[in-house]
Amino acid sequence: MRAKWKVVITDYNYPDLSIEEQELARWDAQVIPAQCRTPEEVLAVARDADALISQYAPITREVIYELKNCKAIGRYGIGVDNIDVQAATERGIAVINVPSYCEEEVSDHTLAFILAWARKIAHYNAEIRQGVWDWKSGRPIRRLQGQTLGLLGFGKIARLVAKKAKCFGFKVIAYDPYVPNEAFEEIGVEKAEFDQLLKESDFLSIHLPLTINTYHIINADALAKMKPTACLINTSRGGVIDEKALINALKENRIAGACLDVTDPEPPARDNPLLSMPQVLLSPHAAWYSEESQKDLRKKIATDIGRALWQIIPEGLVNRELTAKFKPE
Repeated sequence: MRAKWKVVITDYNYPDLSIEEQELARWDAQVIPAQCRTPEEVLAVARDADALISQYAPITREVIYELKNCKAIGRYGIGVDNIDVQAATERGIAVINVPSYCEEEVSDHTLAFILAWARKIAHYNAEIRQGVWDWKSGRPIRRLQGQTLGLLGFGKIARLVAKKAKCFGFKVIAYDPYVPNEAFEEIGVEKAEFDQLLKESDFLSIHLPLTINTYHIINADALAKMKPTACLINTSRGGVIDEKALINALKENRIAGACLDVTDPEPPARDNPLLSMPQVLLSPHAAWYSEESQKDLRKKIATDIGRALWQIIPEGLVNRELTAKFKPE
């Protein structure tokens, strides 16, 4: 029997789509897999789809206005910067993300970066493999207790980072003008202004979505206000950092190091100077990942797409202006 709905998964890097297929079958939807890289490829397979799920494929304004039957566009993840949300809203198409699935993983990854950088783990590992057994080669190393960890953004992940970091004796400060004072007080985190955060942080960890307002928020001016001994950590989106400014700051020793799970673009070009800098630690946009979080991500977005198709309000509805289109559960 033919399914009622057609859901195109525009791109994915999982071994199969069994989780999505099983979950969407419950909502009488058929999954159509694809591996699109361009807007033209998206339209070729999804023009008549009832819903889309995208990982990285560009869902542009032009794509959205060519979709004939689309009721919902889902994104594997929290950020929706590859989807033109405004265009979707104009068309009455729900944009859906997964706002809660990897908080533990990203906060753990952030702390792992801090510990590995502070304790010179990569340096010692490389030295030992070259036959050098000498603790002095990693000097100087400072005690973590009493250092200041600054958090740029104070959402769910940043608050978990704060709780975990306090166990190591960090003083934690954070900047987020959209979060009420009570949230800072509840965890014992000092609310800081942006410039104060830059000037006082020994480690500055970014936890922001990529928006017009956050694009290159860490630029040359911001980097100039940081301590020369400071380390910058980014597990959010590459575009929040002006990468050229960061490279210059590192080359000129205006900051001491960086730990980056994300770059702009991804992956970085083979000749990107960051790849050859020993004071930089990199991971391949992996902070979100565990076997458990991957399963949660895939099941949650499939469930929410199914809900949207049957006009039940999705838990991860991004464009809340469209709430009235849906009925409560």
